[in-house]
Amino acid sequence: MRFLVRDRILGIGDDWWIEDEHGRKVYLVDGKAMRLRDTFELKDTEGRVLIDIHQKMFALRDTMVIERDGEALARVRRKRLSLLRNHYRVALVDGTELDVSGKILDREFAVEYDGELLAVVSRRLLAVRDTYGVDVVREDADPALVIAVAVCVIHLAEKEREED
Repeated sequence: MRFLVRDRILGIGDDWWIEDEHGRKVYLVDGKAMRLRDTFELKDTEGRVLIDIHQKMFALRDTMVIERDGEALARVRRKRLSLLRNHYRVALVDGTELDVSGKILDREFAVEYDGELLAVVSRRLLAVRDTYGVDVVREDADPALVIAVAVCVIHLAEKEREED
C-alpha cells in the first residue's frame, strides 16, 4: 500500500490530504491551531477521527503521543544514546516497539518491527514535486498508525532542527 503525502505539511493549523497511489483521498491530517501543545488528527474521508496525535506535555524529551478512541496507542521519541541523530523509538502500549531510522528531514527512512521492515518513507521514487511516499510493506500493518508515526517523527525532527 502506498500513500502520497504533500511535503508542505507539519505546520500547526494546516490541514492536508493523504492520497493513495491512485490519487484518491484517503486520510485528512487536521493540524489544530491555538493549542498549548502540537496537535494533529488523522481523519477518514467522512471526517471521523481515526487517530489523535499530540505532544506530551512536561516530558524531559520531546515526545509525541498517538491515541485511538481516547486510548493511548503509542509514544514516539528520539532514541536515547543513539549514534544516529535520526533514530526514533515508537513504544506501543502492548509493550512492543517500532524502530524508525534514516534521513528523517530528507524523507528517507524506514519503520521496522522486531527487525523486519514494516514501511518505507521516501521521495526518491516519486516524480511529483514536494511529495513523499509512505509504502506499507506488511499486509498486517495498520496504515493509519504507520502514517501517524511518520507524521510524528518528521514533526519531532523539524522541531529539533528549529531549536538547534
